[in-house]
Amino acid sequence: MRILKYVFLLLLLSLVALSIFIATQNGDYVVERSKIINAPKATVFNYVNDYRNWADFGSWVAEDPQMKFIYPENTVGKGAFYSWEGKEGFGKMQTLFVKENDSISQKMDYKDETSLVFWKFKDTIGGTKVTWKTEGKMNFLFKIYSALNGGVNTIIGTMYEKSLANLDKAMDYEINTFSVKLNGLVKSPQKFYLGMTFTSEIEKVNKNFKIVIPKITTFCKENNIIISGKPFIIYHTYDQTNGLTKITIGIPINKEILISAGSDISSGKIDASEMVKTTLIGDYTHLKKAYDQTVAFLNKNQLKREPTLSHIEIYSKSKSDIKSPSKWSTEIYIPLVSKITPSAETVIEPTENNNLTTEPVISTPKKTSVNNNEVQSEF
Repeated sequence: MRILKYVFLLLLLSLVALSIFIATQNGDYVVERSKIINAPKATVFNYVNDYRNWADFGSWVAEDPQMKFIYPENTVGKGAFYSWEGKEGFGKMQTLFVKENDSISQKMDYKDETSLVFWKFKDTIGGTKVTWKTEGKMNFLFKIYSALNGGVNTIIGTMYEKSLANLDKAMDYEINTFSVKLNGLVKSPQKFYLGMTFTSEIEKVNKNFKIVIPKITTFCKENNIIISGKPFIIYHTYDQTNGLTKITIGIPINKEILISAGSDISSGKIDASEMVKTTLIGDYTHLKKAYDQTVAFLNKNQLKREPTLSHIEIYSKSKSDIKSPSKWSTEIYIPLVSKITPSAETVIEPTENNNLTTEPVISTPKKTSVNNNEVQSEF
């Protein structure tokens, strides 16, 4: 019995000594991992900069499939955040600083701990070198967990390595796989809408779209306005030389309404007209290629464009409908000089000689960049 008491006392003293040793260790840590992603820098940056994409590449999702994600209205750029609730507890990530197409700084709160997270994006041979780093200070329980599982560099580093591999896979297939089909001439009916009109750099349109659409959607819900179609962008002007465009980002409604003066949101209509339609299946980074093919069709067939309007993009199937970018569908319309007043869209297919349809391909998209504060500064 006495021997057992000595053994128990020895184990107790050892545990106390180990606890004291762990508690007195420096809890500061820095973990960093890098990987070359097979996609242009701007494309990767925009993907990471939107928290709604994190569930697609974060390795923690596979470890906890029941994890629930909570997204606010804005998940892009400085001030954006998202939170999650899983079997290990509740966490929140918030963006503190963004340098367009270059770097992102974030703060993560998880299990009563706060850490800083940094992303760096750099052009390199083979794509974009993405560096993911975190800095923090371990509490006592995390020190024990770390000591029993190979150290904090192994724990966090392994998670980052798996996530970066998932990011590369998402970029390689989902972003770079697309198809462009030229549908030909269509007769489009009159449509009413609510929208916001402003001037933007062409490269910043997609980010502005992500900010504006939730605002209009909320306005419709608060005022019991019926939405009757998919969101769209009207390009009033499209100056590729200077990279500027005047746009209206809008949502179709079932009937014409009046908006009080002074509101950022205005009402309008798209007149019935004959248009040339092209459909892009894939990520928005390929919209310029679809637009260029539409223009080529116009020029080849000597069709006269409506001079007061450049083109319209309708987001018929987007992230809100399906997560995979390779399956998104965007319709591009270029209005022609016409006086028709059709009641519904009628499609007139292009002939074999002028059909510019392309099969799905793996291609490197054009670079794009977007300023998250563009919308607020332009209104």
